[in-house]
Amino acid sequence: MARSRTPYESDAAFETRLRKRISKLILFSTAALVALLFGFPMYFMAVSAFKAEAEILSTPFNWLPQEFVGLYHFESAFERAPIGQWYFNSVFIAAVQVTAAIFFGAMAGYGFAKFHFRGKRILFALILSIMAVPFQILLIPLYVEIRQFGWHNSYAGLIVPGLLSAFAVFMMRQFALSIPDELLDSARIDGASEFRIFVYIALPLLAPASASLAIILFLGSWNNFLWPLVVAQDRNLWTLPVGMTVFSQPYRGEPSVGPSMAVSTLATLPVALLFVFFQRYFIEGMMVSGIKG
Repeated sequence: MARSRTPYESDAAFETRLRKRISKLILFSTAALVALLFGFPMYFMAVSAFKAEAEILSTPFNWLPQEFVGLYHFESAFERAPIGQWYFNSVFIAAVQVTAAIFFGAMAGYGFAKFHFRGKRILFALILSIMAVPFQILLIPLYVEIRQFGWHNSYAGLIVPGLLSAFAVFMMRQFALSIPDELLDSARIDGASEFRIFVYIALPLLAPASASLAIILFLGSWNNFLWPLVVAQDRNLWTLPVGMTVFSQPYRGEPSVGPSMAVSTLATLPVALLFVFFQRYFIEGMMVSGIKG
């Protein structure tokens, strides 16, 4: 609530303070409305996982389960399909790809930011151009290459193409530009090798960027549907996006809305937890990567 006007406050000062409060109220109301619009599907999904099948699509919508079924839909989902195996595949693939992409991206980005060599600008421009090429264009040549290596329908075929990321190189280079050259020179004077400087000095300073990049890369790997669909023919090699697409279809004529909501809730949980714990680094990473030249 806005405070009343003080006796010593001028008309201009009072109007300025009032406008600021109105602006803050409008911004807060807009943010709350946007949060509600984006958050309602998540709430509907999570609540529906604990509702009876007939109640999920009932009208009017019940904000809380009238008939709480506990973990019935979760148990039903695990009985119908190898959800645990799909979950493991998604976690394993995402963990390996994120770890490798951050390390190699940091190494390449640090090299572009702190070393001078012939063709540096051209090479960096080529890396940036890769970011402009849609993955669908690279799908067929990449698939042919994977088959030539004998990695079709294997973990190697699912993981290897995601071990390097042009975006990771770009983002780490933006952060590495802010590392003081004097700090690196002092380490060289003390006799540290370049790799030791990178591991013990540069890499810890790139921790905020690594946390931010980890969320972005994890989201990309976790939600990746097209590549696992093409490479993995074995049902036990499917990731959650591929498995959920098949699982959400009618199962022998039985209704499957509740189990589908349960599986969707489990698939969303790691992403939500990751963002909650690393949101400060994520926001900082987005701000810094956008203003560094």
